[in-house]
Amino acid sequence: VQLQASGGGLVQAGGSLRLSCAASGRTFSNYGMGWFRQAPGKEREIVGRIKWNDGSTFYADSVKGRFTIWRDNAKNTVYLQMNSLKPEDTAVYYCAASPPGYSGYYYSEYDHWGQGTQVTVSS
Repeated sequence: VQLQASGGGLVQAGGSLRLSCAASGRTFSNYGMGWFRQAPGKEREIVGRIKWNDGSTFYADSVKGRFTIWRDNAKNTVYLQMNSLKPEDTAVYYCAASPPGYSGYYYSEYDHWGQGTQVTVSS
């Protein structure tokens, strides 16, 4: 699976952005999809994920209620809608794919990564 993330940019606090991750290659619908982010000087952390089979989602506490993940298997694309953005959401955002059977909670479960897209939230 090859992944291409897009949609990042500069936004004021309280604003919104929608990230997209287009997949190509193997059967996209069989993969769990996750969004991660990495701020300068910090470790990469999970933002959320959507499972391949039932579409169930998980969100980090820091984004719960503000971010939404969904997928369109017909378009081989997963989305991350980010609302009520805060300066602490500033990071490079990555999409990633994990094979079936994994929870999708952990960085090590993902074996395909997109190139990252910068999100900057100004105060």
